[in-house]
Amino acid sequence: MPPPMPLWKTACYMLAALLLALTQGLGMNLISANIPQIQGELGVTTNEAMWLLAAYMAPYASMSLILIKARTQFGLRNFAEVGILAFVVVAVLNLYAEDFESALVVRFFSGMAAAPLGSLSFLYMLEGVPPAKKLNVGLSLALTNLTLSPIIARLISPTILDMWQWHGLHVTEIALAMMAFAAVYLMPLTPQPRAKVIQTLDVVSYLFIAVGFGLIAMVATLGRFYWWFEAPWLGWMLAVAIVAVICAAVIELNRKAPLLDIRWLTSKEVLHFTGALLVFRIVLSEQTSGAYGLFQALGLQNNQMASLYWIILAATVAGGLACVAFLKPGREHAIHLVALLLLALGAFMDSRATNLTRPAEMYLSQSMIAFAGALFLPPAMAAGLMNALKKGPQYILSFVIVFLTTQSIGGAFGAAAVGTLVTWRTKFHYAALIENIKMTDPTVVQRLTQFSGAYGKVTTDPNLMNQQGLTLLNQQITREATVLAYNDAFLSLSVVALCALAGLAIHMGILAYRKHMIAAVAEPAAA
Repeated sequence: MPPPMPLWKTACYMLAALLLALTQGLGMNLISANIPQIQGELGVTTNEAMWLLAAYMAPYASMSLILIKARTQFGLRNFAEVGILAFVVVAVLNLYAEDFESALVVRFFSGMAAAPLGSLSFLYMLEGVPPAKKLNVGLSLALTNLTLSPIIARLISPTILDMWQWHGLHVTEIALAMMAFAAVYLMPLTPQPRAKVIQTLDVVSYLFIAVGFGLIAMVATLGRFYWWFEAPWLGWMLAVAIVAVICAAVIELNRKAPLLDIRWLTSKEVLHFTGALLVFRIVLSEQTSGAYGLFQALGLQNNQMASLYWIILAATVAGGLACVAFLKPGREHAIHLVALLLLALGAFMDSRATNLTRPAEMYLSQSMIAFAGALFLPPAMAAGLMNALKKGPQYILSFVIVFLTTQSIGGAFGAAAVGTLVTWRTKFHYAALIENIKMTDPTVVQRLTQFSGAYGKVTTDPNLMNQQGLTLLNQQITREATVLAYNDAFLSLSVVALCALAGLAIHMGILAYRKHMIAAVAEPAAA
C-alpha cells in the first residue's frame, strides 16, 4: 500500500476525479440536452439527430470490458495517459464536424474515447481515500460525481448556446478535456503490478459482445423514434445482437479462463442484483426523461427550468453525502428501502400534473427522486463488490460488466420505456378527448370562435380563420392528451417502485427469519 496522502493532496485527487467525471459525462449530455438546437444546426430531423446519441452509445456500452484487462496488461499509467490523450484528440475533431455524416463518425469515436474516463474518475477518487473509507466515502463520492453531468449539462447549455452556438458545446468539451489531460499528467496514479491477461479468445469474445451490446443500445435509443414495429431494420439489428451475444456466451462457456464467467452471471444472486439495478434505472427515468419531457411538451426550455435543475443538483449532492455518512456493511437493504420509498412518493406526486404545472410545483418531488437516485447506487455497488470478492478476484471483472451494462443499456431502455408508454397513452387520451368534442356543443363553438378571432387582424377569409381555429383547438387537445399520458407514466413508475419496495421488504423479512432460526438452532448446540 502507498503511504497515506496529506489532506491537500487528497483534495486534489478528489477534484481531479470530479473533473474527469464531468469531462466524460458532459461529452455525452451536452448533445442529448440540446437535440432541438443541434438538429437545426445540422439541418436534420429529430429522428436523424437521435443517431448522434446512438452512435455514441454503440461503442460506449461495451468498451469498459476490454479496458479493464488492458489496464492490467499495459499498466495503469499508460492506460491513463493514452485514454485522456485519445479523448482530447476526439474532442478537437468535433470542431471539424460540419455536416451530419461527419458528426456521426466523430460521435462514434467520442463514445470509444469516453469509456476510459469513467474508470479513471473512479480510480482518482479511490486513490486519495484511506483503505478503510474506500467502500463508503470513495465509492459514494465517485458514483455521485458520475450522476452530476446530465443536470449540469442542462444548466450551462443555454449560456453556451447564446454565446457560441453549437460549436460552443464542443469548445466546452475541449476545455474540460485539456484540464483533465493536465490533471492526469500532473497527478499520476499509484502503479499496479502488470500481468499478461489478454488472450486471443478474449479479443474474439469481446468483438461479439461489442456488436451485441452496441446494437442493443442503438435499438433502445432509436426504437421509440422510428417506432418498434414500423422499421424492419430495428428487428434485424436486434436479431444480430442476440446472435452475437449467444456466440460470445458459447465461447466463454467452453474456456478455462473466460473473459466473463457466464455461469456466475446467470446465478440466482447475480440475476437478482441485475434485476434490482434495471428496475432502479427504469424508475429513475421519471426524472431524466419523464419530467424533462413533460416540460418540453409544455413549451419550456432549459433556461426556464434552471431553478429546478439547481434544486436537483443540490439534492443529488446531499444524497451522495448521506451515503458517505450512513453506508456501512449490512445497511444496504435499509438504504434501498428509503430510496425506493422516496422514488415512489416523488413519482406519485408528479402524476397529478396539469397543463398549468411549472417547475416550481415539482421542486419537492424532483428533489426526492434526485436524493433517492444518489442514495441507491453506492450501496448496490458496495454489496455487489463484496459478493464478487467472496467468490475470488477473478469475478470482479464480471461484476463490473453487470454494473456498467445495467447503467448504460438500462438507462437507454428506461428512457425508451417511458417514451413508448407516453406515446401509447397520448394516442389513447387523444381519442378519448376527441370523442367528447362536438361542434354542436356551445362551449366548443365559443372556444373555436375565440381561436378563430385571433386571426381576424391578419386575414378576412372566414374559411381560413375557421381552419386556423380548428388547428389551435387540435393543438390544445394534443397538449392535454400528452399531459395525461405523462401522468400515466409517472403513476406507472410509482407502482413499479412500490412493487420493488414490497419485494425488498419481503426479502429482508425472509433473511431476518433465517438468521433467527439459525441462531435458535445454534444456541442449544453451544449449550
